[in-house]
Amino acid sequence: MESVQRVGAAGMLENHRVLFKCKDYRLPLCELYFCRHCLKIRSKDCVSHEVDSHYCPNCMENMPSAEAKLKKNRCANCFDCPSCKHTLSTRATSVLVPSADDPNKAVAKKAYYLACAFCRWTSRDIGLKDQSVASGGWEEQENPNGKRISELVEYYKQVAQKEKADRERKKYAKSRIRLLGMSGKYASQSARRHASLTSMQNLSLKEEEQKLVRISGSEPVEEVEGLPEDIYTTPINLAHKGSAQPSTGTVTSIAQRLSQPDEQPATTTSLHPIHKHLLVKRSLRCKECEHNLSKPEFNPASIKFKIQLVALHYVPEIRILSLPNLYYQKESVVLLSLINPLEETTTVTLLPCEEDDAEDTESTAKIVLPTQELILSARDDAAEYDEGDSVTDFKDDPEVVIFRKANKISFVVKVTPMKAVGDVKVACKIKYNYKNISTPLGSKEEKESPSVWLEHHVDINLGPVLPS
Repeated sequence: MESVQRVGAAGMLENHRVLFKCKDYRLPLCELYFCRHCLKIRSKDCVSHEVDSHYCPNCMENMPSAEAKLKKNRCANCFDCPSCKHTLSTRATSVLVPSADDPNKAVAKKAYYLACAFCRWTSRDIGLKDQSVASGGWEEQENPNGKRISELVEYYKQVAQKEKADRERKKYAKSRIRLLGMSGKYASQSARRHASLTSMQNLSLKEEEQKLVRISGSEPVEEVEGLPEDIYTTPINLAHKGSAQPSTGTVTSIAQRLSQPDEQPATTTSLHPIHKHLLVKRSLRCKECEHNLSKPEFNPASIKFKIQLVALHYVPEIRILSLPNLYYQKESVVLLSLINPLEETTTVTLLPCEEDDAEDTESTAKIVLPTQELILSARDDAAEYDEGDSVTDFKDDPEVVIFRKANKISFVVKVTPMKAVGDVKVACKIKYNYKNISTPLGSKEEKESPSVWLEHHVDINLGPVLPS
């Protein structure tokens, strides 16, 4: 008797086993989008990504794009631990300071410092002064090469503007020469005006070239500073980077140095708090029709979407319900399930791939699919708790459809592995009817479009072949 391997709840959600083809990619249905205008599934490479807003993941402060660019995409109030990269928190403590009325008398005053709750690193370890307010105002570390970098950035901005102006000037060179030739006695008034504007543009370009800032080039140095004499004899402390109290002279790791590229501290005593990186909320737009496929809400604390056209909500989903033991060149019965995510009754037809199908490149087994159409009920959230039996509403073949409940059915396919080693992979086409129901803005009535038939290529991985 053939043993059957039941797939548990975790196995049913193994999304990597059932892949849908989108151009050159094969991805699970939950990682794809569905464009309701093109009626095609889209991957992340088939859409254009647009940044909607910048925000700090710690304080949830929203920041305009211009301000985020000015602050180098970092939050001014939140910091990351330079040792372990966790978020630093502000701690309060009391310190004794001389009284303003009587210098000989000490009074308690609140002081604030930064501390990491994970590795116990504090701003006091590097001698950073405590602050009198919790909002911060921490001393910033100056970049020793900041002035030179600013000069280079400003210079290359001007060079880029000059190159752009040169490209535009070459673009209209022919028309300018023709108009200059017509600026004689018989030229029209518009040609003379354009010729005068062109000469003024040439003068402005010459003035811009004169205004171009000149910076001194980098000078090579023949002699460099030598290494210290005790570099080979001084012991190196390679203590763990997350130690609670790093000793003096502990060498930093590569990750710690690259997190501060302007300084690249060699020891842990030179590590400074790092401003937290900003995150973005982005929209996804179809490259063909330029309609939005995903658009989040503007509020950084909200996880909801204004538009979220995930393919899982529009394309019937195929899952593996149970697997038998698969042997080489032996036919086995596999139980699959279909789920209808639409609120309309959907008819699904599973078609085999042809022999010369260019999309079928990974099949290692033959599959026998149901020849009849599979009808799926409309999705109804309340039907999950309905104890009634609606099987009599459909004329299902009991040898094909094993189980039906609400918008789900399970059916049987026959698989014969054709390779003695490796995973058993089968491919087919899923064809179903889709009706796009959209509600125009300002209208309470739904607008129905005619039903269309859509088809997608599906690859299913049934697991490894067992030795016979």
